[in-house]
This record gives sequence, structure tokens and C-alpha cells, in this order.
Amino acid sequence: MTTHETPQTGAVSATPQAQSVRTHTLAAGELLAVFRPEQGMICTSLKHRGQEILRRLDEMDEALATGMSIGIPLNYPYANRIRGTSYEFDGERVELDKASPWIMKDWNDTIIHGVPWPKLAWQVEEVTDRRLRSRLKWNRPELLQVFPFEHEVEMTATLDGLGLTIETAVLANAGGRVPVSFGFHPYFGIPGIRRAQWELTLPAMDGIILDELLLPVGERTHLPPYDDRLADLDFDHGFAFVSPGATMSITGNGRRVSVDFLENFRYAQIYAPSTHDYISLEPMTAPADALRSHEDLPVVEPGGRFAATFRLRVEATENALH
Repeated sequence: MTTHETPQTGAVSATPQAQSVRTHTLAAGELLAVFRPEQGMICTSLKHRGQEILRRLDEMDEALATGMSIGIPLNYPYANRIRGTSYEFDGERVELDKASPWIMKDWNDTIIHGVPWPKLAWQVEEVTDRRLRSRLKWNRPELLQVFPFEHEVEMTATLDGLGLTIETAVLANAGGRVPVSFGFHPYFGIPGIRRAQWELTLPAMDGIILDELLLPVGERTHLPPYDDRLADLDFDHGFAFVSPGATMSITGNGRRVSVDFLENFRYAQIYAPSTHDYISLEPMTAPADALRSHEDLPVVEPGGRFAATFRLRVEATENALH
């Protein structure tokens, strides 16, 4: 289903598109999802039995103006933080201008999360009631200043009885190699129950030790599985999975919301400030700062394709509300 929204005055000043915003709604079973392809291919709603699972949606106007993360945004071409203002790949040094509107920064003035998602205008190639596929051509001068590797990106969102599955593919179809360091920043929560009561389940992982700027220092520590209340835990930490097919989840009030790391998402960041009723379990194709450090950095060879897939799974548990 395709609909049109008229944004509030000034809300899309940072985006290249015109007055109306097309949204695409996917529906399957007890789930309904809404995307805005022309504004970053962002998912702005995921409802289970009519109740919203995603968070920070009431901050849409600010997000459109600044690129801050709400709902389920793609962080591209790099997820998380980069140390300093430059990186190198295949002998090319890339300088990033912190004053540029095409660069995002965190509260420490550290570069983070790639190009602001509202500036990425995807083109819809296929849409049905349960599937949406869009393409982004990385060939505009503004984009190439940040990431000077011409290529295309294809994103496919599929809604079914298991949840919302998102596959993102990097296509090195312009003759050059392309480094891969993207990720997603899904904000979600459990309706009708406070954050402190959510049960958090994490697999065994390696914790990535970070410095005061929340950047890796090159050391890791093994962590056992966790299955207990989120309580007042405060997260902004990076992790590396020790086995494929990992899952992280929160449970409470008759629901479980999980992130399944299905393919080529071998890293994750957990962001869950103790003062807010949301959590972000973030799939990442590489660790933070990988464009600069080259640590475990995937590379797509000319003519090749790299695909990474995760699923946001929402299901009823015992004592589920109807």
C-alpha cells in the first residue's frame, strides 16, 4: 500500500525531495510496517496487534532536520564512530569535513553514523503488500565526498509471520572495490511496561573495549550469556559475536522483541540509556572505526555483491495481551 504524507513546514528541508512524502505500508498477520523510501528508506512504524513497537517516532521533525536516529534507520556508509576526520582505502585518503551538512557528529564532536538518512533518496523498484525493494545510487558529488566509491545499494524489506526482515546489498558495479561498514540503529520497546521490567537476553559475545570517546582500543573481553532484567543498566557498548546466527531480545508484558543477526552482521552495538524507555540492538557489518582501522572490514570486489540480513522479530509469549 502506498500513501502520501504532507510534512510540516521545514521538516524536510534537509532532503532533496519535494512537498509530499510517499509511505509504503506492509502488512502480514499481526504485524504492520511503514517505510519512507524517499527519506532514507527508514522504517517509521512497526505495530504488533495494533501497538507500536518502534520508539522516538515523536521526534520526527528534529530527525528530518538533523539525521538523528529514530525508528529503524540505516547508518551508511559507516555505522557508529570514526576516530579523527580521515580514513584511507586502496591508497586514497578521504578527508571528512565536520562542518559539512553531510556529516553527523555525536555529543563528543566525534563523527558518527554516516550520511544523515533523510538525505538518502532511494528509488522504489518493487512493492507488494509484504515486500518493498528500493535502490540507492551512490554517485552524487555530495555522497562521493564522504565515501568516494561509486556503487549501488539495494534494500529489501519483507514482512511475514516471523517479523520484519531487512536485507541490504552493496553492489560494486562501477569498476572499483567498495569497503563495507554499514549498520542499522533500530529503536524499540515493549508497550505497557517500564524499561526496568524488561528481560534482556544476550548470547555469549566478545565485548569490545572502548575509550572515553566510545571508540575501540584494540582489546576485547569474553562475556557469558545474559538473561535477566534490564533494570537500570546503561548501555553504549560494542560487541563481536563468537558464533553465527546470534539473537538478542527483550521480553515482557506478553511480548518478545528480538533482533536476529541472520547474515553478515557479525558485530553489534547496544544503546540503552537508563533514563529512556527504549533500547537499540544495532546490527553492524564491521566494528566501529573499521574504515580507518580496517579491522575485519569486508570489501566487495569489482562486479561483486555483499549482502547482510537481520530480522526484527515480534511475537506473543505467555500471558500475551489480546
